[in-house]
Amino acid sequence: MGVSYKKLWKLLIDKDMKKRDLKEAANLSPSIITKLNQNRSVTVSTLARICTALNCRIEDMMEITQDDLE
Repeated sequence: MGVSYKKLWKLLIDKDMKKRDLKEAANLSPSIITKLNQNRSVTVSTLARICTALNCRIEDMMEITQDDLE
């Protein structure tokens, strides 16, 4: 299983925000933005900070994906 943050990037577009804006609003480090870009796992507290900053729910910004290798 993996994660996809495509919904997050679409949400930013809908809110007319850039990744830099998200970084500042949710107090994220550059390494967390890199992890999100690469669809890698981040902590639940990070997801909560993003949800708070964007006023959204977790399912509005990410989804669980099935790996082809399973």
